[in-house]
Amino acid sequence: MNQAIDAESISLTRRVLDALRLDPVLLSLILILSGFGCMLLYSASGADDGSVVRQVTRLGVALLLLVAAANLPLRLVRKMSPWLYLGGVALLVAVMFFGEVGKGAQRWLDLGFVRFQPSEILKLAVPMVVAAYLANRALPVGWKELVVSSILVLIPSLLIARQPDLGTAILVGSAGFFVLFLAGVRWRVILSLGVLLSLMAPLLWKFALHEYQRKRILTLLDPESDPLGSGYHIIQSKIAIGSGGVYGKGWLNGTQSQLDFIPERSTDFIFSVFGEEFGFFGSVVLILIYLAIIFRGLYIAAHSTENFGRLLAGALSLTFFVYLFVNTGMVTGMLPVVGVPLPLISYGGTSMVTLMTGFGLIMSIRSAKRFLA
Repeated sequence: MNQAIDAESISLTRRVLDALRLDPVLLSLILILSGFGCMLLYSASGADDGSVVRQVTRLGVALLLLVAAANLPLRLVRKMSPWLYLGGVALLVAVMFFGEVGKGAQRWLDLGFVRFQPSEILKLAVPMVVAAYLANRALPVGWKELVVSSILVLIPSLLIARQPDLGTAILVGSAGFFVLFLAGVRWRVILSLGVLLSLMAPLLWKFALHEYQRKRILTLLDPESDPLGSGYHIIQSKIAIGSGGVYGKGWLNGTQSQLDFIPERSTDFIFSVFGEEFGFFGSVVLILIYLAIIFRGLYIAAHSTENFGRLLAGALSLTFFVYLFVNTGMVTGMLPVVGVPLPLISYGGTSMVTLMTGFGLIMSIRSAKRFLA
């Protein structure tokens, strides 16, 4: 009797998910990861119920946007891509003149009834517009397509870097690059660009980077040179992760986090809290969940028979990997501190809304008619 009820419940769940055009595997992984995030946030915030309630509310809004994006016809997503891109770039220009300044950066627009960061729009708009531009062109891309696509990527990336917001600029640039990579940019072109950037490194160091960004890179090489200043974040983060050992100290039992040694422990450095409380074993499990989400997105991309869907789903999935790579590299002292959140776990709503909308677009690609089951 119970088996029959369970089978009926599973069948009903599948019908609901199919009606909402949601991918059950990807959705399940996202919900598991978000659940980890809420549990970890409770500990990182010092058992603050209010922080968890606010995060759950944001998660609910983000899930609604995921469902809405999943139900967008793929042809409509493609048609709206240039307009979303142009609107996003226009808002970035508006930030230059009217944006709010906070902590030395000018990134936000306050419209009175809502305050938001326009650069988040470009995390979706850039891969969408580049994928739309390349969708009907012969692949692999030629030099003309490479130049036009690069311009589409560089304009918003440079505007965001100017704010300055290097972390978001890296994510936006990566999203556009991954579309080009999946479209078949030849390796010799990639290697040539790598050599060119290497040759330009001294100029970028002197003229493109702000003083605090140069200091972060130098701190990465020798954090002990300023243990109470610029090196404090990395040193405390590494101490927390190392003290977690193999199995961790247990949920709510992390001394570095509970005694407030870890800065930004609810946002950018929340992985340090996780490493201390759940140890190496827990960190491996968490990363495996992330990798499962990425591989599911790439699976959907690989099984789309339409160029636009394949390029967009692949780029969004790989950009999710950049979030994970940069954040974990940052808190473990392998990369400079650039302010990239741990996706779906760090406290905050703007990044979560963007990520969930992106996952909704991936599900829309999966439910499109041109998809190999």
